[in-house]
Amino acid sequence: MNLSQIPIFVLCGGMGTRLREETEFRPKPMVTIGKHPILWHILQSYSKFGFRRFILCLGYKSEMIKSYFHNFFSFNNDCTINLKNNKTVIHESIEQIDWEITMAYTGERSMTGSRIAQAAKKYVGDSEYFGVTYGDGLTDVNLADEFYFHLNHKKIGTILGVNPPSRFGELEVDGDQVICFREKPDFENDWINGGYFFFRREFLSYLSEDENCILERAPLFNLARDGELKVYKHKGFWACMDTQRDRDILVKMVEEGNTPWLTKK
Repeated sequence: MNLSQIPIFVLCGGMGTRLREETEFRPKPMVTIGKHPILWHILQSYSKFGFRRFILCLGYKSEMIKSYFHNFFSFNNDCTINLKNNKTVIHESIEQIDWEITMAYTGERSMTGSRIAQAAKKYVGDSEYFGVTYGDGLTDVNLADEFYFHLNHKKIGTILGVNPPSRFGELEVDGDQVICFREKPDFENDWINGGYFFFRREFLSYLSEDENCILERAPLFNLARDGELKVYKHKGFWACMDTQRDRDILVKMVEEGNTPWLTKK
């Protein structure tokens, strides 16, 4: 199957209130880690496995995302602009990108399920399958492998399952005696939503364009109830940029050249 034709819907419209230090000025997907916004990192992680068709579900400060992609090559390369005739010359483009980007405005207040329903109605086309992710999560999962897992089990949906990282040290106690201390353990037998989905187009019947439709509530609940949702378990790297602390960790990783989400396994 030609993965380059599978549409990937990226949820880019939320206000990112828990990262207000940054999102007061820009939408969360445009918050930078290193020289690039996190959205660039997300699309790169898909494209290294052959996915190249992206539909960005926009809302809050949508004009900033539109401006970034309209001016992508001038933002990311040296350029000369002739103000007399408004011509721009890009000098030795260092960004070899073959993405197809559709920017779909889905409302300021729309919830996640509504955004997907609105954008898919226009842009899913004839594709039998599509992907969904958020505009703030990174992983080193092999997305092609997850997609083929999705094809093989023939259910409507696949959700990436990851082990939740703990932010706190864990104590094992007997009364008031500490028996064992584990610093920030990973919960190896617990799984949470890792935010990288694949669906058959039948999933659209579980969604609504009503702005209050939340992907993570009725649509996924009902899909699981109907026995149509499988989990692709991943024990490797995963991170969500939900707070300033999360961003600081990712920035430090980029500065150290430690970017597992960009390295194809």
